[in-house]
Amino acid sequence: MKVLVVGGGGREHALVWKIAQSPKVDKIYCAPGNAGIASLAECLPIAAENIEAILSFVEEKDIDLTVIGPEAPLALGLTDELEKAGRIVFGPSKAAAAIESSKEIAKELMQKHHIPTAAYAAFSNSNEAIAYIRKQGAPLVIKADGLAAGKGVIIAMDEQTAIDAVKQMLEDDVFGLAGHRVVIEEFLEGEEVSILAFCDGYHIVPMASAQDHKRAYDDDLGPNTGGMGAYSPAPVYTQELAEIVEKTILVPSADALRAESRIYRGVLYVGLMITKDGPKVLEYNARFGDPETQPVLMRLKTDLIDIIYAILEGKLDEINIDWDEKPSVCVVIASGGYPGSYKKGYEINGLVTAESEGAVVFHAGTVIKNDKVLSSGGRVLGVTATGESIAEAIAKTYRAVEKISFEDSFYRKDIGYRALKR
Repeated sequence: MKVLVVGGGGREHALVWKIAQSPKVDKIYCAPGNAGIASLAECLPIAAENIEAILSFVEEKDIDLTVIGPEAPLALGLTDELEKAGRIVFGPSKAAAAIESSKEIAKELMQKHHIPTAAYAAFSNSNEAIAYIRKQGAPLVIKADGLAAGKGVIIAMDEQTAIDAVKQMLEDDVFGLAGHRVVIEEFLEGEEVSILAFCDGYHIVPMASAQDHKRAYDDDLGPNTGGMGAYSPAPVYTQELAEIVEKTILVPSADALRAESRIYRGVLYVGLMITKDGPKVLEYNARFGDPETQPVLMRLKTDLIDIIYAILEGKLDEINIDWDEKPSVCVVIASGGYPGSYKKGYEINGLVTAESEGAVVFHAGTVIKNDKVLSSGGRVLGVTATGESIAEAIAKTYRAVEKISFEDSFYRKDIGYRALKR
């Protein structure tokens, strides 16, 4: 079969890598792909958001399955357009993906269906938002309502930071349309866990747990990013906790979406905070998380194509999904300045040597130019490895990371520290 993967980041490289392992797949295309994906798939000069061009390509090449990686094409309704054209596609509809493209819609859904989450209020007027901040007091979490590439969340430990964040979004337009409405949330304390789950609209099956590291620098300091590294499984996520989450969050989320005529077929990402009052939802994403996908798919033993078709046929309850017991760790190497402004076009050295250490180097922001691999994004690489223990997986990953170099790069040196503490 012929498969098209839409997207060009680390998550999509991991998806292409896993799909390429299926004996059912003869040919993979990726739009637009990156330098790493190019070794496994034919990369196309088509942006992930170019719905018309993707439709034309799928029709022209008679693609058997399209797998959508990023949130933007889902929010634009790529799934709906492909289905209208009679094509097979993996990814939720525009209506279902609204739980990510609008944080307010997600919060309303949780509130209405009694899914545990932080208290909140939403505003499009900065004066009203500031009055609310002064009434509530800090700490608070300020979120751009729309899609902001993982950067539209500001954790404000004091009132002035919260007020500044609101002004930046509603008055200074820092996130464009995505920030024209803001959601202000109660600050939740605890440990974060990422749960990715397969969902066919009626059945929901969680994947192996993971923990992301959102802050740019060691010791969870610095600005929020799209994610600086992740590991799987997360020791904080015990079997007892998994059962609570399934009963109080995962199943109710699938049921709530169906009740709201947003039948969800795809991967539902639930960001959790494990508080003293139990697990609460921080956010939903309507797709595989990045970088959690890298260590999670590294541990998946079942053919991903079989799982996708079970979901599309509404038979997720009929498939056994097997996981490798060995833990896996991903460390992101980023461009200096990320998540703010950064320079591109630096030659990357040591990629082959890094893989000889037993890691897989997933490319996130790379291009090939004159036979050289160059940096082309904020998050450039996701170096991922498994080990017999979490400590071994961490050590193996960092041995590989140390073999890679490009100008002005940086990475966190403490990915997985919470797991080691436990």
